[in-house]
Amino acid sequence: MRLVDVEKLKAIAEVEFDKVVLDVKVTDANELQITLRENSFIEVWFSLKLEGRYSFHWERKAIDGTIYRHDNAPHKRWRHISTFPKHFHNGSETSEDCKESHISDQPEEALREFLEFVREKLAD
Repeated sequence: MRLVDVEKLKAIAEVEFDKVVLDVKVTDANELQITLRENSFIEVWFSLKLEGRYSFHWERKAIDGTIYRHDNAPHKRWRHISTFPKHFHNGSETSEDCKESHISDQPEEALREFLEFVREKLAD
């Protein structure tokens, strides 16, 4: 079992992304829930059982029906993606919206990359 420094991740979200982040809660040993100022939320999860398994999930279904998620669950459905098992759900969970994921394998850098994506998306 590898613990991620969720307090460090919490600080990154609160300090570096304070223009879009309203609140950050540590919900479990390797989990965060980030509430955004526009009333959507992000769940960040790192597996305690499977080394290196993660998910960065931005839930916007209540706002506009979209979800954005980088994860590395090895679903056979995404085997055709060149970065498999890493993949990115770009707006929905359909095949046409599932793309390559080049998010960092380092938790701190991955969080920064994902929150930067969020910040840019909200600025559109």
